[in-house]
Amino acid sequence: MKSLKAQKSRLADSQYELEVLEARTPTGTEGIAFAKKLDTCGLFPLKPIRIEILQINLGKMCNQVCKHCHVDAGPDRQEIMSRETMTQCLHVIQKYRINCVDLTGGAPEMNPDFRWFVAAIRKIDRRIKIIVRCNLTIILANPKYKDLPRFYKEHDVEVVSSLPYYTAMKTDSQRGEGVFSKSIEALKMLNEVGYGVEGSGLVLNLVYNASGAFLPPSQAALEAEFKKKLAKLYGITFNSLFAITNLPISRFLDYLLRSGNFDEYMEKLIGAFNPTAAENVMCRNTVSVGWDGYLYDCDFNQMLEMKVDVPGNRHISEWNQETLSNRNIMVKQHCFGCTAGGGSSCGGATAP
Repeated sequence: MKSLKAQKSRLADSQYELEVLEARTPTGTEGIAFAKKLDTCGLFPLKPIRIEILQINLGKMCNQVCKHCHVDAGPDRQEIMSRETMTQCLHVIQKYRINCVDLTGGAPEMNPDFRWFVAAIRKIDRRIKIIVRCNLTIILANPKYKDLPRFYKEHDVEVVSSLPYYTAMKTDSQRGEGVFSKSIEALKMLNEVGYGVEGSGLVLNLVYNASGAFLPPSQAALEAEFKKKLAKLYGITFNSLFAITNLPISRFLDYLLRSGNFDEYMEKLIGAFNPTAAENVMCRNTVSVGWDGYLYDCDFNQMLEMKVDVPGNRHISEWNQETLSNRNIMVKQHCFGCTAGGGSSCGGATAP
């Protein structure tokens, strides 16, 4: 009963967040509604281009409690994807030849069937790109996770890991005390088995999230700076850095409201609207699967309980490729975060 109450409470939180975004968004900026902004550049209603990526949330349980987390993940979360739902995902991946499976959480590795699922995806087709969004510290959280770097290598998994900055103060302030030192140790472990090492073919990408109410700097400049500093200070190498804008939902929305930065931040997002970024938003080639199998246009809509706008086809067990490929993508005010400046997606910037 406690778990059910918690789920009901979080559903109410999602509805509240949507109401706040609609009611509190500054009205002094021309074309304030995101839908209107899309309409001005011929993109409304927003439609998929093709379905290439299945992003699957394996659960909201995590060993960290990060201040900016849009999933509101943490050790107290009990939502975990079942093997039955994973099997339904495998059916879709195989039947519709999905060429990229992006595994996220929480800490996806904390799902007890994580390794079984990765191995099952790999058996379908060696050419499928499997991405795991690893928070790094999970590798050191328990002895049973210490062989994760070798497991990733064995199954040719692309690792994407958050590292807010190359210094302890900024990283720990966002992700928790001691996270930076553990992240550095985990990165070294990944490097040791070949991840991020030139010529190895094992991809290690890092993710930068701004630590406050501002947009991320140039992704290219950040990547060059991170590569230089991490190599010099710790001997760490990696492939690419993704700069991701913090969307005004969940914990980051709480921070904006508590700190009095909400209006200013929304004005920044709206004022930096980029039509090219809007054209390349990730929801146009991605379907997001929640831990319970329900379908969403993106990971952010998932956290706001905004299921795909296709009645009768809202669960992985009801997958209809044609209907999903022709749906109208659900948009609200939080979507300004993906279209500001250089754009933002789970793969970083989307526009020059």
